[in-house]
Amino acid sequence: MTLLKLEHVSAFYGRAQALFDVDLEIGPGEVVALMGRNGMGKTTTVKVICRLLKNAGGSVTFDHRDIGPLPAFRAARAGIGLAPEGRRCFASLTVRENLLAAARPGPWDMAAVGALFPRLAEREGQAARSLSGGEQQMLAIGRALMTNPKLLVLDEATEGLAPVIRQEIWAATAKLKRETGLAILVVDKSLAELATIADGAMILEKGRTVWQGRFDALTDDLRDRYLGV
Repeated sequence: MTLLKLEHVSAFYGRAQALFDVDLEIGPGEVVALMGRNGMGKTTTVKVICRLLKNAGGSVTFDHRDIGPLPAFRAARAGIGLAPEGRRCFASLTVRENLLAAARPGPWDMAAVGALFPRLAEREGQAARSLSGGEQQMLAIGRALMTNPKLLVLDEATEGLAPVIRQEIWAATAKLKRETGLAILVVDKSLAELATIADGAMILEKGRTVWQGRFDALTDDLRDRYLGV
């Protein structure tokens, strides 16, 4: 059974083609790592999934539905929750207001998010701009969860954070996998941490899918060829 499927997807920024032939599959409850060196199309793929960028060719199917024609807000309502690269919290709103702005009916509410990230519960009345970078990242993930998604997309959720905060984010992601049926697409470079949670992986090279399979089948040769510096 497939929750999300991209087949032969292409996409452009103006006249510049960014994706050429992208294939990706995620099943319900599955954690998949979207991998590749910088500039290979990972964030562009995320934008296509979330309908922030229209695909020029190929198809995007989510929960047995062609979501190609949908605008971004309808993709979110269909069950795709995004914690974007760069966090993008509403700076002037409080933690509580940021979370409530995204709230939709379901098990993820203020109490559930506060249990996953106790720091957010402690800082409920603070403006987002006053939070540390790590706390803002927790808020971005919490806000995505408040939409009660079927698929959570984490785009570089640990990028630029202190090691102790990175570990909190990874622990929360592992808890989501262990205790919920949520499918998760993770864009990250941390192979050691990804190995502890990812069921599958997809590698992009110059806007094309060059490998997809189980994470434990990712050989040293593949890592050196497509992920090494």
